[in-house]
Amino acid sequence: MIWKTLVMLAVLPGSGAFTLAAASASEQKPVADIRELGAQSGGKTPCTAAIQKAIDRCAEQGGGIVRLPSGVWLTGTLYLASHVTLHLEKGCTLLGSRERSDYGRPRTVATGGQPASFAYPAILAGSQLENIAITGEGTIDGQGEAFRDKTKLRPKAIYLAGCRDVLVENVTLKNAGSWMQHYRDCDRLTIRKITVFNHVSFNNDGLNVDSCREVTITDCRVDSDDDGIVLKSLSRKPCENVTIRGCVVSSHCNAIKLGTESGGGFQNIRVADCQIHSPRESQVIYGRQRGLAGIALEIVDGGTLRNVEVSKIKIDGVSVAIFLRLGNRARVYESGGMKPGVGRFSHVTLSEISATNTSDVGCSITGLPGHPVETVTLSDIAIGFDGGGTKEQTQRTIPERADAYPESTMFGTLPAYGFFCRHAKDLTFRNVRLHTAQPDLRHAMVFDDVEGLRIEGLQAAQADGAAPAVRLTRVREAEFRDCPAPVTADPTPGRHE
Repeated sequence: MIWKTLVMLAVLPGSGAFTLAAASASEQKPVADIRELGAQSGGKTPCTAAIQKAIDRCAEQGGGIVRLPSGVWLTGTLYLASHVTLHLEKGCTLLGSRERSDYGRPRTVATGGQPASFAYPAILAGSQLENIAITGEGTIDGQGEAFRDKTKLRPKAIYLAGCRDVLVENVTLKNAGSWMQHYRDCDRLTIRKITVFNHVSFNNDGLNVDSCREVTITDCRVDSDDDGIVLKSLSRKPCENVTIRGCVVSSHCNAIKLGTESGGGFQNIRVADCQIHSPRESQVIYGRQRGLAGIALEIVDGGTLRNVEVSKIKIDGVSVAIFLRLGNRARVYESGGMKPGVGRFSHVTLSEISATNTSDVGCSITGLPGHPVETVTLSDIAIGFDGGGTKEQTQRTIPERADAYPESTMFGTLPAYGFFCRHAKDLTFRNVRLHTAQPDLRHAMVFDDVEGLRIEGLQAAQADGAAPAVRLTRVREAEFRDCPAPVTADPTPGRHE
């Protein structure tokens, strides 16, 4: 008999909570051992049919656990089912096939108003499911290096669309063909204590949450070639009510990012108690060895970003600590869809952020003419830069690049070693400390076309012969308190206090 019973980790319907079920007979669920359905360990014999049979039989019983014991189990796409837990025991490796023909798309078209082309192949796939879990101390290895030269439809490790009450816990994920995991239009998603290492192919993101609601990501370790932990909105639905806490993230690109895809926007996002480091993988497929940005918040395809809080973050070794961008790439995701207008970017708070060993590029907060970044507050920020900038760099004309792909290095080395801020409204810096490893002759901060600027308690390194610490151009209503650093204002209309 393949059927056993086990007091299991259960998803409580409609609650998004995961608890140990009581030991009553009515709550015991069937457990399927894939070996008893013909699966053979060793990584040579395909086990797709046996594992899928176990999933389907559990589903027929109203739910259960599919147990993957210690060993190497070769598979193509597995279609998950409602009320079924896939449990990878310690020593288990679920090994993705190296053959593209072994992968399919979810059985139901992706949700969120997108065409079928947005349903991606993956090792674990599912659409419009409820109460599902991927747990255990085992590993999913996508063998993504086999797909590096194939630009289209490279398989992910996990793709779930339109699901609710989802738990992914404790597993290790590595070597996907593209993004490691993609959760799309899901409700009540919990991801905790997982480890991700993704450095074998293009677009090797670590964790992508797309147009999802009620999401908790905690105590995860993510190390990726492309972006690390990423929130997106490829549909008209926002990504909202998301908490990211206690994670350690490394990336050759952006460690923690909102964007680039932003059609539905982002609301009520909390990021706290995270650490960001340069990746330990020396090979760079995209980005920079040290990484591009620690925190990147972007709206460039329409949509609204509001109520975002980032706090208690430690950053070391990335190129740029903070990058905030409102642009107008205006990409259309739906067939026949309307080109979006410029989005909105407002009500963002960054606090208690420390960064060391960042590059000479400088941080930036930029909107577009007539479309400012609004109501942004940075408090208790300490950033160390490489320095080495020249006075000539203070004279650079920085292009708008409205429709360009947003990246922290998109403007080149900035005229300020600390912060370059343009097209902003209600911008506050409080208790900000900026220092450089080498003397830097640039401004510490440059503000251009800013309405409502407040700086309180600025400490900024100034080398002998350097440009004034703060430069104001077209700034209206500026207030400075406890700022010993000298300020220079261009003779433009407006009032500077």
